[in-house]
Amino acid sequence: MPTPSTAPGSLDPDDWRAARAQGHRMLDDILDYLEDIRERPVWQPAPDAVRRKFRAPLPLDGCDLQDAHLSFMQDILPFSVGNAHPGFMGWVHGGGTVVGMLAEMLAAGLNANLGGRDHVPIEVEAQVLRWVIELFGFPGDASGLFLTGSSMANLIGVLVARTRALGAEVRSRGVARLSPGLVAYTSARAHGCIAQGMDLAGLGREQLRAIPVDADGQMDLASLAAAVAIDRAAGLTPFLVVGTAGTVDTGAIDDLTGLAALARRERLHFHVDGAFGAMAMLSPALAPRLRGIELADSIAFDFHKWLQVPYDAGFIVVRDRELHLRTFATQEGTYLSRGERGMSAGSPWPCDFGPDLSRGFRALKTWFTIKVYGAERLGGMIARTCELARHLAQRIGETPELELLAPVSLNIVCFRHVGTYDAAGDEDTLDALNRNLVVALQESGTAAPSSTVLDGRFAIRVALFNHRSSVREIDALLDATLALGRSLCASSSISRAIGSTL
Repeated sequence: MPTPSTAPGSLDPDDWRAARAQGHRMLDDILDYLEDIRERPVWQPAPDAVRRKFRAPLPLDGCDLQDAHLSFMQDILPFSVGNAHPGFMGWVHGGGTVVGMLAEMLAAGLNANLGGRDHVPIEVEAQVLRWVIELFGFPGDASGLFLTGSSMANLIGVLVARTRALGAEVRSRGVARLSPGLVAYTSARAHGCIAQGMDLAGLGREQLRAIPVDADGQMDLASLAAAVAIDRAAGLTPFLVVGTAGTVDTGAIDDLTGLAALARRERLHFHVDGAFGAMAMLSPALAPRLRGIELADSIAFDFHKWLQVPYDAGFIVVRDRELHLRTFATQEGTYLSRGERGMSAGSPWPCDFGPDLSRGFRALKTWFTIKVYGAERLGGMIARTCELARHLAQRIGETPELELLAPVSLNIVCFRHVGTYDAAGDEDTLDALNRNLVVALQESGTAAPSSTVLDGRFAIRVALFNHRSSVREIDALLDATLALGRSLCASSSISRAIGSTL
């Protein structure tokens, strides 16, 4: 008697041939989307009719796979944020690649749990860790872990530093009983997830000192040293300094060598938030800008930003493996017991270095990306986005209607439209003009920048992270900025406001 192809209650297809054909159609459609993406708008707002479709109640009966696919193509794909598009220049989002997408498909089919146990997917993650160790010049026995992103990686950096300051007993006795007033330090331009890490670690946001930055956006070392001295004199315990390798607003890189020296002198854990900038180590032209990162005690970064790995693929690497292990390891209960042989071998497991027991196979798409493209090509891609940023900055400098608002350190350019009048005019009017201009650019579908505020001035922020972007997209952004800016200046409301400043 033949063996049934599926078990009762199984969710496998009744018709594998039909499922295979539908899967090929789905793959072809998403490949077509990527191949022809320049013909689409970067972003467009979703109509109310589309949004209402996603407010339907829980379906009791299923639908055909092809029907769900059709809904994706009609109602989801056209209204995504658009970071795969070369005209996306808003937030620090990578564009993804076909290689990474296909690897993610394989990982989903395998459905491996990377929390632990003895299987080769963990060896893949371990190999990526070894590549990271080589890239940053860390000791061969350093530890590391894939995470959702740098927000979680920076939290782990705070927790590792907390263990270093208070010992592993803080995990059982708590911060309130052991903390002698721990304080940490970072740049005033640091990402908000550092403060969130202090919050989630039970240390409090008020215990994080925001150190002023200099004209280049770097943390001021003299101000940092003074802040540490003041806190020690007040009976507090400095324990952590967080340097930034690529601030999200302007791309500035702190003096990492100077921070490392101060951290050693003051006995502080030196953590680097390298969310996107750490990957500049792959470019021989840019790596010297990160000198001192090899001295860090821990580094947080994302493969899903500048390296173009599909979301999500964050990472942390920690110099002191045993310290990292003491921060998280637990083997309580028979369910997580370990053995020398069988599937329970291979201890310590990844779950001993972080909070997640269940973890996806993020390493595979990263492994594929590095294996297929190689470090040299990836480094060249990273360097090219910085070249595009310099091209944009040069064009801005040559255009009287535009004003550059910050030095271009890496691949982020901040500027504003000032019209044809004196840029020292009414700042409120300039801010209103540029706020409207950012939205107009996004709604045009031509280019999608974001915004920030620098020294009280509203800035159009262009973050060039997409490997598909070219001079063509930069020039299209500038043409649209000038055309829309002139239109806004000529509109009745803006004209009256501007007229009052002349």
